Amino acid sequence: MKMMFPVALTAITLVAAGGVHAQATVKEDGQWRAALGAAYTASGGNTRSTTLSAMADAVRATAGDKTSLYASALYGSSQGTKTADLWRLGAKQDWNLTSQFYVFGLAEGERDDLAGLQSRATLAGGVGWKFFNTEALKFEVFGGAGYVADRFEAPRLIDGAVRRSYRHATLLAGEESVHKFGQSTTARQRLVVYPDLSNRGEYRAAWDAAIAVPATQSMNLTAGVSVKYNSDPGSGVKKADTLLTTGISIKFD
Repeated sequence: MKMMFPVALTAITLVAAGGVHAQATVKEDGQWRAALGAAYTASGGNTRSTTLSAMADAVRATAGDKTSLYASALYGSSQGTKTADLWRLGAKQDWNLTSQFYVFGLAEGERDDLAGLQSRATLAGGVGWKFFNTEALKFEVFGGAGYVADRFEAPRLIDGAVRRSYRHATLLAGEESVHKFGQSTTARQRLVVYPDLSNRGEYRAAWDAAIAVPATQSMNLTAGVSVKYNSDPGSGVKKADTLLTTGISIKFD
């Protein structure tokens, strides 16, 4: 007889996350605001599996700039075999030159144990344009250039050579939007593409989308999807990863 018992965690103190989409409130008053989200699912009986995902998001905004901090983690196992072990963290700083035009810099770190990615460090900068910046709709596009340093658990074939590490210059182009429905339901999506300047024709892309529906004044029910794609991940590694999640997030406003 198979037994299932999903459990949703309502708070987490880890600076980590993955899959669950916590969305911090953005207000241009110079105050820090944060959101933490997590979900836990376990099954026993004929199939024993565990999945834990969590996310942290913090934002401070003024009329002149915006600082964003974010982190995510995902761990899963089935029948004693690890099925997921990845984390990602980053920071992005925007400086508004006009009400619509801004420049930015970002730094990100990533690890994906099952994909054999020991570490990935990204530094980038560029410019962006805000087409809409209202309470009901925020939509902007951005682009720039950066530098990526990958290190793998074992040597693999990348760009025609067997490598343990791979460093290269990259472009980046993306768009992001936040939609507010009614008084408090929000939806957010973000797409970023990283063309490889060292190996033309190859690129990475990441798309995240989520919706948050209020359960109480500070707690939201969340659902989201994340898609990652790498046109040249190395031999024996799939090009695309897709993750669907549901969970709970708590806002600290």
